[in-house]
Amino acid sequence: MISILKMLALAFPAVLAASPGAAMTSEQVEFDSGAQKLSAALFRPEGGAPVPVVVAMHGCGGLRDANGRIQPHFLDWGEILTRRGFAVLFPDSFGSRGLGSQCRVRPRSVKASDERVADARAARAWLQAQDWVQADRVSLLGWSNGGSTGLWAGRPHAAPKDSHPDFRTAIALYPGCRGHLETAWSTRIPTLILAGAADDWTPARDCEQMIAGARGRSAQAAIVIYPGAYHDFDHANMPVRLRKGLAFSGDGSGRAHAGGDPQARADAIRRVSEWLAR
Repeated sequence: MISILKMLALAFPAVLAASPGAAMTSEQVEFDSGAQKLSAALFRPEGGAPVPVVVAMHGCGGLRDANGRIQPHFLDWGEILTRRGFAVLFPDSFGSRGLGSQCRVRPRSVKASDERVADARAARAWLQAQDWVQADRVSLLGWSNGGSTGLWAGRPHAAPKDSHPDFRTAIALYPGCRGHLETAWSTRIPTLILAGAADDWTPARDCEQMIAGARGRSAQAAIVIYPGAYHDFDHANMPVRLRKGLAFSGDGSGRAHAGGDPQARADAIRRVSEWLAR
C-alpha cells in the first residue's frame, strides 16, 4: 500500500540534541566494497546484546569536513539514533576514494546508482557478520545523494544475491527523485521519504510523482512533505541560505536554498525513529 501524506500543520518542539549527557563518539572501521577499501564511522549503544543497525549514507558534501572531522549533522544523527538503541554505520563513499565534496562536481565518478549502492550492500554484509548485530534488522537511511542511493538500493533489480537478510526498511531525506521518476521506480522494501515543500535543490514534487507512479507494483512507500521547509531541513541551528554553483538543482541554474526548519526537524526525528523501530 502506498500512502502520500502532506503535513498541514506541525506542533512539535525543536529538538536541538538527542538527550542530556556527554556526546557520543564513533569508532572507525574498514571493510571491502568490491575492490575498494571503505572506511566508515560506527556509533554503538552501550551493552553487549545484539542491536538493530542503520546503514547511514551521507549526502554530496561527504561524511567529513576538510579537516577530516565528521560533519556535525551526522554526529547529531549518530547520537540521536544510538540513544534510541540503534547502532549506526556511516560508510565514507567519497573520503575512502580520496574525494572531497561532490556537490559542485558533474559528472561524478562515484554515482548514487552504482558505487554508492555497492557501498551500502558491503556495509550490510559487514554488519551481518558481526555478533553484536541483529542480522534481520539492518536498515538503510540516507540524505540527499545518500537518500537517492537508498532509492536505487531498494529497487527490485538490486536485491542482494547472498544468503543474508535483505535491508529491513529504508528512509530517504530530501533525495533527488527525478532520475527515478523517469525510470519507473519501485521498491522491494518499505520506504519512507521525508521532503520539504520549498526544496528547490531536489524538489519534493518529483518524489511525490515517483511514489504515485509506483502504486500497485511496489512494496509500501510513503512520503511526508513539510510545508515551507527547504533542503537540509533536519540540520540543527542552520540558517537558510542560497547555495550557488551546484552541479544539480531543481531548475538547472545551480542555485538552491538549504537550511534547517525546527518543526520539520523534530517531526523527522520522530518519524525516522518510529519507522526504524517497526
